[in-house]
Amino acid sequence: MMKKHNFYAGPSILNQGVIKNAADAVMNFAGTGLSVLEVSHRGKEFTAVIEEAAQLFKELLDIPEGYEVIFLGGGASLQFYMVPLNLMHKKAAYINTGTWATNAIKQAGYVSKVFGGEVEVLASSEDKNFTYIPKNFVIPEDVDYFHYTSNNTIYGSEIRKDFDCKARLVCDMSSDIFSRPVDISKYDLIYGGAQKNLAPAGVTFVIVKKDALGRFERPIPTMLDYNTHIKKESMFNTPPVFPIYVALQTLKWYKELGGLKVLEKRNLDKAELLYNEIDRNKLFRGTVATEDRSIMNVCFVMNDEYKELEAEFATFAAERGMIGIKGHRSVGGFRASLYNALEMDSVKALVDAMKEFESKH
Repeated sequence: MMKKHNFYAGPSILNQGVIKNAADAVMNFAGTGLSVLEVSHRGKEFTAVIEEAAQLFKELLDIPEGYEVIFLGGGASLQFYMVPLNLMHKKAAYINTGTWATNAIKQAGYVSKVFGGEVEVLASSEDKNFTYIPKNFVIPEDVDYFHYTSNNTIYGSEIRKDFDCKARLVCDMSSDIFSRPVDISKYDLIYGGAQKNLAPAGVTFVIVKKDALGRFERPIPTMLDYNTHIKKESMFNTPPVFPIYVALQTLKWYKELGGLKVLEKRNLDKAELLYNEIDRNKLFRGTVATEDRSIMNVCFVMNDEYKELEAEFATFAAERGMIGIKGHRSVGGFRASLYNALEMDSVKALVDAMKEFESKH
């Protein structure tokens, strides 16, 4: 069977060893004679899993004292609402760099209408279809928090730095968590869906500084209060058991590899190889400002004079095992997601296909 090169943007590729461990646990989890799909989340075997997963989060990301790691459902989309519900009192600041940032701003607006407070959009790149990261905006000191989306999965731009600001910092890191070292001490809250760099869809991680919570009184539904889940150690309701188990296997793999600096080097090398080919190849061009290119999601299109070859290249690449390279409908063209589990061999195979297609035409 032909090797498949999985470039899906999410749910996305997982390490083969992680999949093997997960498959084994589906048949027999921790020697219990039961599947991980059917065990109690209160049992000692799974309690050990969720505790170890939280501990590896803290170890790999070098999370300081005073922070908690919790595992929730609802995806990043629920966090768009939970963040302002828990943290916004008078004013929150956002930058708009893509679809998910737009949605986060919208949900914060709903909270402001019900509870008061102001949502300020400091900058946006919507004027050029989110093909760049806004620059030279000023983060006010008097806001409750400043929120941004670090990686824009659809448009292929990324903020690969930790902002220095006096405001509390909140970030959606759904699609680039564990792709580089992060100075967690600069943030009050980081969240993300796990289905890019961590686990199958179904679990959401939240890293939250405890003193960021409870700073003002507000009637928050129990299920939407971060303190609820901190106090119950992610066990207030039945957690997504299987995705958390797979997340633990991924975290163990990251540790075995050598941690975030090793992962970052792997990712930079993969991205460099593909971007170099896009820039060299006469048929293709990138869609994002060079300085803002994502190392997780590489977006590119056919040059205008070769637009009619787009469908042909899609078929050509698929015949060589490329899966999931179709660009999002709002951008078109192609998107190759280079998440942590994608090996360099897959990137080389895509580059070879691009070269071969160029020579053909």
